[in-house]
Amino acid sequence: MLKKTLAWALGALLLSTVVSAQDPRIRADHPTTYTVQPGDTLWDISGRFLTEPWYWPEIWHENPDIENPHLIYPGDVVRLTLVNGEPQLSVERGGGTIKLSPEVRVEQLDDAIPGIPMEAIRPFLSGDRVVEAGTLSDAPYVVAGGDERVMSATGDPIYVRGLDGSDANSWDVVRKEQTFRDPASGEVLGVLAQYAGSARVREHGDPATLVLTDSTREILAGDRLLEASDEPFDSQLVPAAPSQDVDGVIMAVMDGVNQIGQYDVVALNLGRREGMKTGHVLTVLEKPRSVEDPYSKDDEVVTLPAEREGVLIVFQVFERMSLGLVMEANRAMAVGDTVRTPER
Repeated sequence: MLKKTLAWALGALLLSTVVSAQDPRIRADHPTTYTVQPGDTLWDISGRFLTEPWYWPEIWHENPDIENPHLIYPGDVVRLTLVNGEPQLSVERGGGTIKLSPEVRVEQLDDAIPGIPMEAIRPFLSGDRVVEAGTLSDAPYVVAGGDERVMSATGDPIYVRGLDGSDANSWDVVRKEQTFRDPASGEVLGVLAQYAGSARVREHGDPATLVLTDSTREILAGDRLLEASDEPFDSQLVPAAPSQDVDGVIMAVMDGVNQIGQYDVVALNLGRREGMKTGHVLTVLEKPRSVEDPYSKDDEVVTLPAEREGVLIVFQVFERMSLGLVMEANRAMAVGDTVRTPER
């Protein structure tokens, strides 16, 4: 028995050495196995095995006989093995082995680990939303509050114009917060509609009578209404590099800070039309910087090489822009910094 144990340990050590030496995607100090802990994310686990998290789909082994095999739970054991000369990640659960697949699950189980820290992006999943230019100006609006109140809150009635022809009963009350423009062209890429509350229709008409069922701030005349969205968010984001070269810019940081760090949410001037998808990982580089060379004959202006500042993952994609979460920050970032497809 002791000989078998020693042989297995020696084999695991040799496998670790061979995999690390032959495949640049694998960390030199990777473990052979890792037991998933509560609070882990897919990004955390990938960082234990891989040099870059977007290599994860390449190391997964697709097994069509297993339903939704990419879901990972606390207590699962993730194991790195070598199959036909290629590194492969698999997960052991309840004594069995399930091959990991890059297939994305539409439904999610509450106890499966998420792809990224959900607390950092939750405000952008359940309230605030980005809409197309012109959406808010054409949306229904609050014309007055009940009992001649200037400000309304949960439980109060509000009177709304512009609901004619809509059968929807549940609405979000929003307020225009920020307009996103492309830094180069000036094109309006989207508008941030800040969530202020929710309301249900009590009586249709012009104006219609609605009752506020929730409010996070005072509801004012002029606030706009958007039909409530119950579109689920799949927390099982799988990090992957875009298949095409993309080059964009950080337009804004969503919490209003001047310097951008880990777990800050940023707005990018890249959307569906540029081929962006949820889960895409981008490298953040400092904005181009030029200096005058006083030692050259003609005082040439030289553009310095851009330094890598960190990595972000895209979690929401719109037609002309997207939102990303900064996962790694090597140094402070700023609005205007460049985002690109990671180099391999």
